[in-house]
Amino acid sequence: MAKTLPENAYKELKPGEKYVPFVPAEQIVPEVTARSLMAGIVMCAIFSFAAAYLGLKVGQVFEAAIPISILAVGMGTIFTRKNTILENVIIQSIGAASGVVVAGAIFTIPALFILKLEPHLYQMFLVALFGGCLGIALLIPLRKYFVAELHGKLPYPEATATTEVLVTGEAGGEQAKVLVVAAGIGGLYDFFSTSLNLWMDNITLQTFEWGRAIADKAKVLIRLDGLASLIGLGYIIGFRYSSIICVGSFLSCWLIVPLIGFIGTHVDVPVYPGTVPLSEMSPDLIFREYARKVGIGAMACAGFLGILKSMKIIIASFSLGFREIFKGVKGVSQNIRTDRDIRMSTVIMVIVGSGLCLLVFFNFLTSFTIALVGLFIAFLLSFLFTTVAANATAIVGTNPVSGMTLVTLILSSLVLMQLGLKGGEGMFASLLIGGVVCTALSVAGGFVTDLKIGYWIGSTPRNQERFKFLGILLAAFFVGLAILLINNTEGFDKIPAPQAKLMATIISSLMSNDPVPWALYGIGALIAIAMELIKISPLAVALGMYLPMELNTPLLLGGFIAHLVEKRSPDPKTAAARSARGTLIASGFIAGGALMGVVGVVLKSLNWHRFVNFGIPQVLTDGKWIDGDPAWWYASYGETASIVLCLCLVCYLYFDSKRAQVSK
Repeated sequence: MAKTLPENAYKELKPGEKYVPFVPAEQIVPEVTARSLMAGIVMCAIFSFAAAYLGLKVGQVFEAAIPISILAVGMGTIFTRKNTILENVIIQSIGAASGVVVAGAIFTIPALFILKLEPHLYQMFLVALFGGCLGIALLIPLRKYFVAELHGKLPYPEATATTEVLVTGEAGGEQAKVLVVAAGIGGLYDFFSTSLNLWMDNITLQTFEWGRAIADKAKVLIRLDGLASLIGLGYIIGFRYSSIICVGSFLSCWLIVPLIGFIGTHVDVPVYPGTVPLSEMSPDLIFREYARKVGIGAMACAGFLGILKSMKIIIASFSLGFREIFKGVKGVSQNIRTDRDIRMSTVIMVIVGSGLCLLVFFNFLTSFTIALVGLFIAFLLSFLFTTVAANATAIVGTNPVSGMTLVTLILSSLVLMQLGLKGGEGMFASLLIGGVVCTALSVAGGFVTDLKIGYWIGSTPRNQERFKFLGILLAAFFVGLAILLINNTEGFDKIPAPQAKLMATIISSLMSNDPVPWALYGIGALIAIAMELIKISPLAVALGMYLPMELNTPLLLGGFIAHLVEKRSPDPKTAAARSARGTLIASGFIAGGALMGVVGVVLKSLNWHRFVNFGIPQVLTDGKWIDGDPAWWYASYGETASIVLCLCLVCYLYFDSKRAQVSK
């Protein structure tokens, strides 16, 4: 077995060139075993409950895939027989269902409690379960398109980091040292910044007088979140895609926001959808109320364009499925282990079965007509946005489910109100539809990551697909249990739950017949069409417009370092070796940041930061802990320290990558 991934793992294949995975198709290695199944089930149960509980209580959801991969590698050393890398892929695939189901469910289901429309445990379970099954089933027909046909064309940053962890755990040696050191540096850097507040993680330049003047007078946002994990993501994404993403960000923050700010200088009344007079709006508020909605319109249109481009693949896949059902025809590539999917006839039956179960479920809550309409909306939007979720995750490692869920809530609310369903019953139905779609899209985005990991390493796709359903089943139950426990013990009025509270506000507004900002969505759609016409990824631009600038600019910084590392050597072999070492370091940054992110969220939930928080001290007043004033050095020098340390981190990434040795 090889010690590293093949040289063409991250590159586009030349005509006639084939990718041979880390574990070749003809090699039989233990994959689905009692050990890998039990470990995956335990990981899924623990991380589902923990991610849901902490995500709602602290308002921050951690990514489970990388920590589970690290645990799988470490756990394998305690047995007499070390885990195989394919067993670790199965453990990661089952366990990672926790994070994606949580990310989908806690956006919408807790909003029902916030609106005093308390659902039962079985309702929460079924919404998450049906949504997760739809997400898997709708993505399987697109597996070959995303992981094989687009090989080397999409960066897959999270899949890259996870794959590097698994391969390095298998190979050991110098690679393991590089990854461990980078993970330690990146993890501690992010932990000191975000959990201990030793320095500001968000560089805004507003601690400087000239920076404040630009923000106040020109309404121009200048922000960079100098975290190691984000810079590592940018390195893996590369200069091209990170530049396109930042084009969208600059379009929002340096054109749309200043333009609205200039127009509204003398407008002393609110302009919908804003609730504050334009003349009093900060750049942040203009972005949230106006520019971000333009980004949502661009994402929705980019999703429709993506469906059109992949329609040939979709039609071919489902045609094969129907031929399997009615004629017994089998796929031509089923004999190759690494290209063996669940039969398309089974996929179609899962989709049809999920649809029928959803129809029965909705029918118990309302009339058959409305249940049928609800099913149509849930299925149609899940189908349309599956490519958006998969593409977004493959490009930037972030799945914009909140924007797509907002579109779902708008459309479902408008349709249901036309059918006479309003008030509490209408909000209940809309949020359940939104919960199904949100979970489906979150699962689809996470699952394409799993499948790409399996493609690089050499897993059997059918095994990943079959046992992902098991992970969804477990995660759906534990997410519902965590939500119910929080509601019964603390109540959602006492915890952050920011995403759910936002959705509750939105659905209340929609059911009150507030107008929908179609003009902003339409502008975004036109921008997406323009990007498509000039051959620039409309989804990458839309993601840049939708995501906050501070999350996009570090991607550009990391991508620029990747460009320098690869292009500074005239020798192709040296450049390739340096780029590979840089990818390993960047993966370490992401892995360390993810692992310490879990630690930070847990400590925050325990209020540990009250006692150890060097940046913003806590004080005890009337028996209650409250935030004190920022420490003087933090307020005065926190951002300067962040700039200096961020530059040091970037220099480490650049110069350590250049230390790569080329074998003679």
